[in-house]
Amino acid sequence: MNRRHLLRASTAVGAAGVLTGIGTTSTAQATSTAQATSTAQAAESASGPLRVHIVMYDGVEELDFTAPYEVFSAARVFTDREIDVRYVRASGRGTVTAAYGTEVRVEHDWSPGDADIVVVPGGGYARRDGPGVWAEIRRGTLPTALAAAVRPDLTLSSVCTGAMLLSAAGLTRGRPCTTHHKARADLEKQGGVLKNARVVDDGDLVTAGGITSGLELALWLVRRHLGADTATGVEMLLEYEARGTVWSR
Repeated sequence: MNRRHLLRASTAVGAAGVLTGIGTTSTAQATSTAQATSTAQAAESASGPLRVHIVMYDGVEELDFTAPYEVFSAARVFTDREIDVRYVRASGRGTVTAAYGTEVRVEHDWSPGDADIVVVPGGGYARRDGPGVWAEIRRGTLPTALAAAVRPDLTLSSVCTGAMLLSAAGLTRGRPCTTHHKARADLEKQGGVLKNARVVDDGDLVTAGGITSGLELALWLVRRHLGADTATGVEMLLEYEARGTVWSR
């Protein structure tokens, strides 16, 4: 038997018994009944794969991109909907070197038109002269590509200082948002409307705070797109309970 299907079968009974409790463990998950119903209906009515593109570049923070990748990949265990998670790079396929030296081969082309969710990780914001967010802003390729990616059915999201790349693309001006605490003043100066929350959901723009908030961002988006049962199932599998507040309209 496929290991994924075996795990789904073995955890189904246990998950059913704890879903209600998990759903109330943090302020981040305290949504109204109407919101929960709407999310569940949206998840049930969705067709086709959920396509998640995680943006890569030299200097990107390891946990910023691996945490969302893990959450979205693990969600396959708890849903029958296909989930396609891939790394992409604005400058095309190739190898990127992350903040702590991890090398990742990016094997997919930049194609936001084929994505439902684009996740922009942060990295290197404290190193203005090194690889990372500042270098990408100066180069201009990634901010330009992000600005051009906007369309009605796409959710653009960020982890940590990835919000500064969205800001450089002009996508956070006048919008509720958040980022790493050391970049919050810069984000506000550039027109972002800062919210004191772990995750800020403004519809087609979803931003998350510091480095570890990539877990919360991905869990929230899983909840939005695949339903509460899938999100709480992933929490159980990862032995992690989402923390902090989600600001949402």
